[in-house]
Amino acid sequence: MRRADVWMLGVVTSLCLGTVACTDDDPVAGTGGATALGGGGNGGSGGAWQPGQEILEVIVDSTSTADQQDVPVSFGQVFAPGEVPSGTFVGATLGGEESASLQVDVKASHPDGSLRHAVLTLVLPSLAGGASQDVVVVTANQPLDGDTPSLDALLATDFDAVVTASIGGTAYHASARELLSAATPEAWLQGPVATEWLVAGPLVDDGDTPHPHLAARFAVRAHEATAAIRVDVTLENTWTYAESPQNYGYDVVISVAGEQVYSRSAIPHYRQSRWRKVFWTDPAPAVHIRHDARYLVDTGAVPAYDLDLVVPEEALAAMEAEWTGDAIEPMGAGLVEPAMPMAGGRRDIGPLPRWAARYLISMDRRAARSTLGTGDLAGSWPIHYRDQDTGLPTTLADYPYMSLLGNPGDLINPDTEQSEAFPDCAADCSTPYQPDSAHQPSLAYLPYLLTGEHYYLEELQFWANLNMLESNPHYREFEQGLLKWGQVRGQAWSLRTLGEAAYATPDDHPLKSYFVDRLGYNIAWYLAEYPDNTAANALGILANGYVFGYSGGRGVAPWMDDFFTWAAGHVVELGFTEAEPLRDYKSRFVIGRLTDPNFCWVFASIYSMIVRAADNDPVYDTLGEAYNQSLQVSYTADADALLAASCGGSEMATLLELSEGEMVGYSASAMGYPSNMQIAAAVAADSNAPGAANAWSVFASRTVKPDYGTDPQFAIVPRSLE
Repeated sequence: MRRADVWMLGVVTSLCLGTVACTDDDPVAGTGGATALGGGGNGGSGGAWQPGQEILEVIVDSTSTADQQDVPVSFGQVFAPGEVPSGTFVGATLGGEESASLQVDVKASHPDGSLRHAVLTLVLPSLAGGASQDVVVVTANQPLDGDTPSLDALLATDFDAVVTASIGGTAYHASARELLSAATPEAWLQGPVATEWLVAGPLVDDGDTPHPHLAARFAVRAHEATAAIRVDVTLENTWTYAESPQNYGYDVVISVAGEQVYSRSAIPHYRQSRWRKVFWTDPAPAVHIRHDARYLVDTGAVPAYDLDLVVPEEALAAMEAEWTGDAIEPMGAGLVEPAMPMAGGRRDIGPLPRWAARYLISMDRRAARSTLGTGDLAGSWPIHYRDQDTGLPTTLADYPYMSLLGNPGDLINPDTEQSEAFPDCAADCSTPYQPDSAHQPSLAYLPYLLTGEHYYLEELQFWANLNMLESNPHYREFEQGLLKWGQVRGQAWSLRTLGEAAYATPDDHPLKSYFVDRLGYNIAWYLAEYPDNTAANALGILANGYVFGYSGGRGVAPWMDDFFTWAAGHVVELGFTEAEPLRDYKSRFVIGRLTDPNFCWVFASIYSMIVRAADNDPVYDTLGEAYNQSLQVSYTADADALLAASCGGSEMATLLELSEGEMVGYSASAMGYPSNMQIAAAVAADSNAPGAANAWSVFASRTVKPDYGTDPQFAIVPRSLE
């Protein structure tokens, strides 16, 4: 199947954004909707291909001791704003020397039209056992035309992938071949190197009667230069409005190309959940991709983790040893806490969970396995609501009264006079998993960015949608999906996930505007409530939702507020600059706690802070008032002595039984309250708020700090210091 004019000439398959060298009949890269190939034939304008400026480098490691030939490699890649302007081609070289056929499937662009996110695909001619190959992504002077792997060619072979589920003595099945043959499938990837088709359909019995709830989804990827075919198999119980939803138990067998590749007995498939497995026909590539972590951080797409950290070998080995057993099989939870509402410092809480932060920092294969694997198992949670008519996650735009909460009358749409309540469970709908926006990990965002796989995109969309379903529709302003009603930490993590869905969803995906609009509604509400509101509190705290939960309605949790400040800054970093005034307003609170002369910075990480005189009273005008009252409540016996002591001095340290210059709230812990504060202090340092740089300097001067190597989930630093 190798094509001499594609591979042997070593010319680069390139990307063309905009109208330069593109024609209306150029092939389109799936739901990304951007042109995958420029026009102009082999060699473009007729001259030799020439590499331009180096953009980044990705390293492909062999995970086999055997030599490999014709090795297919695909990965997701984000690009900095303006890095690849409209009309610019992208190519690659191997080690900066030999050119490589690189297919670029554009998924998303920045507001200026430059490339934001793409799936890059190539086939390495060879990879020695245990060796590594540098793939240098560069700008290029021209594109390459070439034949695309066709569906007809695939169907001319005997390829098939079949999933069979035996339920109560009846066998239900779905065949990728039958679904591919029945209609024109969606192309997620499309170009001279590889094409990936997406198809879906219900499981059917031997009489072709569909199962009322169980459905299969296949992503089938064929390559032009190799016979290897990749098959992504997902089994779902996710229909939103199918009657009589329930759990199912079944035995499953999956076969690919006539060979059984997976089987498992007694899978408990929970309502509104799904599970996934990926297989290859021989030869399967044995590779691990190491992205340029510094470049990823510089794009703004991922949090600015301290990349000078070293994740200890023993931590990586322990994580690998834990990745085993039922927890990693269908309906397992992986590394996530099954009871999300459980309080306390946890490895899955933070801008990224511990395993994903380790992966970003180390690019270690074991961390990648845990991160991508737990992303797969995000499907186990009962949060997946798919529209049976559209095949997409069910949206508030279509069902503005849809909700997980509310009295029956609250869920009746007055325009249609129909209830949008979810159907009642017909039988067992129990699940070991309790989702909760206030403790929700980021499970799918980094996996999607770094792989470009459709499964992870949908997981991100499902979780972003869930957070808007957790309120009564009247509280969230119906289709707007406002997050203002929840706990502060719930608003924070929900805003993070919504912003990431708006950022990452492909430009031409049917739900792109849905997530961008919901993010816009939320930003607009917060702007009107705080920076644009002359009556907003002067401290910069979030004062809506379930915020005054301490000391009889007088106190707030600064650490929860810090989560929200970081989330507002993260949304700005993702390119939604309309949120800058919100980030700057929220930065006041963390900056003030570190620099206000009437507030000792040692207590900036206090567990709870008194911010008003009584329940329903206005918030204090000054941090000095909050400081005085907080010490009186939290340190009653020593309050006067602490107020009289020099801030951060030996007398204060003695009274607190801390080291001199140590902050309160478990300063040595990577999950303590100073660590929670660090993420807010970092984005505040990059804000336009007065005193931002000084605040970070004070925070960085604290004498007791955690070792973030093992637990790096809060190890974020200002981008201005990178």
